Amino acid sequence: MDLRHDDFAMIGRLLAALAAGALIGYERSFHGRPAGLRTHVLVCLASALLMLVTVYEDHWVRTPGESRLDPTRMAQGIMTGIGFLGAGVIVKEGLNVRGLTTAASIWITAGIGVLAGVGLWLPLVVSVLLTLAVLSVFRWIENKVPTQAYYFFDVQYAREGNLSEEALLVALRKLGFSAQNFSYRLDGTGDQRLLRHRMTLQTTDRGAAARLARWLEENQTVLEFRLSPTGD
Repeated sequence: MDLRHDDFAMIGRLLAALAAGALIGYERSFHGRPAGLRTHVLVCLASALLMLVTVYEDHWVRTPGESRLDPTRMAQGIMTGIGFLGAGVIVKEGLNVRGLTTAASIWITAGIGVLAGVGLWLPLVVSVLLTLAVLSVFRWIENKVPTQAYYFFDVQYAREGNLSEEALLVALRKLGFSAQNFSYRLDGTGDQRLLRHRMTLQTTDRGAAARLARWLEENQTVLEFRLSPTGD
C-alpha cells in the first residue's frame, strides 16, 4: 500500500471532520449554547482520530498470517465515551431541563467524526446537511407548530380586595389557561390577611403568559406574583 497516498487520505479525513464539527458547532454557538464551536470540532476530530488508529492499524501493528482487524470495536467505545460528555451539558434548573439538544448534537457529531475517520464521504456530507436542517429548520417548525406550554404560577393578594379565587380562575380561563394542582394559603392576621395560591398553568397560546403578567400588574389587589416556565 502506498504510504504517501495514505498520509494524504488521513489528512483529508481529519480536515473533513474539522469542517463537519465546525458547521454544527457554529450553529450551537450562534444560539448561545455552552458546548459550541470548539467543543463540536474537538469531538468530531477526536472521533476521526480514533477511527484512523483502527482503520490504518496495519501501519503500526504487524498482524501475523490472516488476522483480521475489527474497527467497529473502536466506534463502539467512542460512542460510549461521548455519552458521558453529552450528559455533562444537560443541566436541570429547578423544574426546567436544558442542554438535551446540545447533548444530542455532540453525540451525532461524534458519529460524523467516525464517518470521516473511515472515509465514508457521502454519508458524512448527508449527515452534516441533515443535522444542520434539524438544528435550524426544525427550530422554525417548533416555533410555528402549537405546543402545550406549562407554567408555575404563584400569586399573593389582599383578602379584602376585588380579587377572589373564583375571579382568578375565570380570568385565567379567559386568558387561555387551564389550572392544575391548585393550592391555598392564608397569611397574616386581622385586616392584614393575605391569600396565596400556587398552581400549574397549561396553555397552547404563546402570548398568554405575557397577557397574564400585564393583567396582574394592573390589578391593585395583587401584591406579588411569580410566573415561570416549567415541565408538565
